[in-house]
Amino acid sequence: MSTMMASAFLRSIQNHPLMLYPTALFIRKKGVLYCTMKSTESQTATQEKQNPRIKVPPRTQTITTNNVSKDYEAVIGIETHVQLNTLTKAFCSCPYNYGSPPNTSVCPICMGLPGALPVLNSKVIEYAVKVGLALNCKLSFNSKFDRKQYFYPDLPKGYQISQFDVPIATGGYLDLDLPVEFGGGHRKFGITRVHMEEDAGKLLHSESGSYSQVDLNRAGVPLLEIVSEPDMRTGIEAAEYAAELQRLVRYLGVSNGNMQEGSLRCDVNVSIRPIGQSQFGTKVEIKNLNSFSSVSRAIDFEISRQVQLHSQGKGDQIIQETRLWEEGAQKTVTMRKKEGLADYRYFPEPDLPGVILTKEYVDAICDSLPEAPEMKRRRYEKMGLSMQDVLFLANDINVAQFFDATIAKGADVKLATNWIMGDIAAYMKNEKLTINEIKLVPQELAELIASIKGGTISGKIGKEILFELLAKGGTVKGLIKEKDLVQIVDPVEIEKMVKKVLAENPQQLEQYRGGKTKLQGYFAGQVMKVSKGKANPGLLNKILLEKLNAKS
Repeated sequence: MSTMMASAFLRSIQNHPLMLYPTALFIRKKGVLYCTMKSTESQTATQEKQNPRIKVPPRTQTITTNNVSKDYEAVIGIETHVQLNTLTKAFCSCPYNYGSPPNTSVCPICMGLPGALPVLNSKVIEYAVKVGLALNCKLSFNSKFDRKQYFYPDLPKGYQISQFDVPIATGGYLDLDLPVEFGGGHRKFGITRVHMEEDAGKLLHSESGSYSQVDLNRAGVPLLEIVSEPDMRTGIEAAEYAAELQRLVRYLGVSNGNMQEGSLRCDVNVSIRPIGQSQFGTKVEIKNLNSFSSVSRAIDFEISRQVQLHSQGKGDQIIQETRLWEEGAQKTVTMRKKEGLADYRYFPEPDLPGVILTKEYVDAICDSLPEAPEMKRRRYEKMGLSMQDVLFLANDINVAQFFDATIAKGADVKLATNWIMGDIAAYMKNEKLTINEIKLVPQELAELIASIKGGTISGKIGKEILFELLAKGGTVKGLIKEKDLVQIVDPVEIEKMVKKVLAENPQQLEQYRGGKTKLQGYFAGQVMKVSKGKANPGLLNKILLEKLNAKS
């Protein structure tokens, strides 16, 4: 009976998707959240409004990391939620598409209606194992799901299905390389645990802040929570750790990792302690971090704030709390105080069986793992590339695959790197394209490099061909033939061009022979003009010098 009622209720929501969206309203009065009802007419004017983008003023804050006392060290840990890009949600068949109209991707299961039972999406297990292995974790071959009890308006069941005492993976680490501009160097950060859970819905707050509306599209979307050890010491290290996690999940294909869509969310814990002290200081959590640069800046601000309080003898004013990062003001502000650990009353989820992995299953996933970003960087280093080159190429898996495919066709490693990091990267930036969207293919880049190296075309003509290939596609050999671009390497032909240019510029020739030797570049340019850029530069300069320095 309850299942029939749930289905009927669901059909009414699907026919009228805003039924949930506008009517469940939560009004704030003096800090208390009240549930109320509003008429449909007044609600249609309360669609979620985007606040105008706040312009970040120049940094005027007096607290900076430059002023941080050398007597203290920061201790930083990060809890990262990664939204998995499975076709359906964790425990039902509803799809999740970012930006869908409110409450249009819901069913009795993800809405927590009576009588609806969850069924585990097996892809969630597969992706969790992939991430656990890639993070060098120890897998739990027998794990389970638990209920985490708490009330929040966008948590329809009144509890979240998560993992508590037996997470699917524990005790791993993440290797990364800091960018050269931040001092460089290799870092290794511990991973405490990786566990599976479902996401909650979303509250859409009115512009006045007097009420909120509930969108349950996101409820039940699968997440992996990755908890780091408190191994980071600076904002840069924390931001680079988060960026490497994003890189990893993209390499693995388990998430798009887009922070602006909430596919990767970081909550940062920061404390400070006197140098040499083993005991941790009072931990402060920072939320509302929607970019890696804000992760770095928020941490540096918080470290400085805590150090300043200590240096003023106000260390007791550092309390365990959750703070928000205000991008406009470039500072952290109190969101809520924490009196202690919340009692979530965890107990095993009775509606789901245990998660049992077999060795064969894990081995098959292990064999299918792609080359991790850290392994790719080490391989590129062994090719003789600089760390700056390595970090650029390995940052985006699509760029890395393009580079690997180019050198697999026999292209010179350094020349391929220079073309990709130089003209190709500039073209993609100007045209706002990804490397998968350009018309140039790796095989033709390799052919272009070989044609220049072999002397078939000059570097200047090579650039012209490159931009043609980027915009329109085609083949290097086809373009060379079509536009008659084969490099002139016949010394007799080049000599004729040189003589013609010298004969047409007697005044400049006289100036050159009178000691103004910089005019050699002028003559070379004129010969190139005559040859339409096809004269071999080395041969041209050799013949030109001979004629310029010949006795008149």
